[in-house]
Amino acid sequence: MYDLGIINGRVYTDGGFIRTNVYVTDGKIAALSAERLKCAKTVDAEDSKVLPGLIDPHVHFSLTAGGNTSTDDFESGSVNGLLGGITTYIDFLDPIRSTAEYKDAFDQRMALAEKSASDYAFHGCVADPSDSARKIIREGLKYGITSIKLFTTYSNTNRRTGDRYILDLLKESRPHNVRIVVHSENDELVDYGENILVKNHEKSRDTLCETTEVLKLAQMARVTDGKLYIVHVSAGTTADIIAREYRKELEKGTIIMESCPHYFIFNSSCYNKRNGCLYTMTPPLRPEEDRALLCENIDHISTIGTDHCPFTEEMKRHKYTSETPMGIGGIKYSFLNMYTLFGDRVISKFTSNVARAYNMYPRKGTLLPGADADIVIFDDRANDVIKDPESLYNGRAVKGRITAVYLGGKEAVKDGKYMGSEGSYIRR
Repeated sequence: MYDLGIINGRVYTDGGFIRTNVYVTDGKIAALSAERLKCAKTVDAEDSKVLPGLIDPHVHFSLTAGGNTSTDDFESGSVNGLLGGITTYIDFLDPIRSTAEYKDAFDQRMALAEKSASDYAFHGCVADPSDSARKIIREGLKYGITSIKLFTTYSNTNRRTGDRYILDLLKESRPHNVRIVVHSENDELVDYGENILVKNHEKSRDTLCETTEVLKLAQMARVTDGKLYIVHVSAGTTADIIAREYRKELEKGTIIMESCPHYFIFNSSCYNKRNGCLYTMTPPLRPEEDRALLCENIDHISTIGTDHCPFTEEMKRHKYTSETPMGIGGIKYSFLNMYTLFGDRVISKFTSNVARAYNMYPRKGTLLPGADADIVIFDDRANDVIKDPESLYNGRAVKGRITAVYLGGKEAVKDGKYMGSEGSYIRR
């Protein structure tokens, strides 16, 4: 007898749907079978889509910057994620310069994550590192961390990592099976002025900042055969050039491009609104032609992360960008927003693509036997409107409704309500 059976659903299996039933035992997917088998508990999916638990590869819970701390901690952020079908997320350690700092950075984030309602992992993070790339990578592997985040910008706060070091990381990445995760902006083109008005946010770090830096990194990845991951691609121009000039690297996974829902939905005209400060993040929203071109290139974007980092209106309501904490929320509505725009094409970008990129497949990102029983029941026939005054997506019409979410075979969300759960750290 199985612990749980989810029957009468359209089950997603890495690229398509089959009509079958999902059976769970001891928190794992035990079988897929069209037969009705004996279960301690049976749930009728009523012809809804049955998806693997969604993965957000890019969140910032309990992030403190410039004296402001993001409003979602690991508990509230992960609960909001579960309500949006996110059963696993990857957050970031604080930036380090040497291996001696790694353990403290890891322990501090683990302590904050103790109350996480869903499963989680961490990216390591470096800022102008002093130890060798090999030493940094090997130190992270001790903690089950197989990705290293760095910045090509923020020289004004000593977070920039130089080209030669990035080249060393890329050379070491494939032998160690580690992904090099890059916030890509051309530091020489960024305007660090203290009196930049919110309405000029996009102009201060425009599309050219991103595109020129990503092209340089892509060529470095090609030459080294390294494992490059570009976070939050914001401009259609960037995605379009990489798709045309580095197609083989994209197909092989040498280069992976991630983007975020807000870059597909909003454009830089938002900064002219009275509440334009609420739309500030880095990189910024782009002009409409870049937003539209990004949508055209959705098939070349491998993963969707949220860069979830919300701040209160009081924290963000400033005249100048130098005073404004960068980041918005979105984890609760990321899948619904992207599914509304692109339908089934985005499912792999929230599941198997993320799991494969970050060494979690086949434990995560699939419903094959042996995988964690993280399951989302999604009614794609429903139509809804987001009702959340604190969200920039308030009032947005969406297609589909997440009706149930299971974490390790246990019901975490039922009928859109959080039921309780407990997450675990995922070593990769």
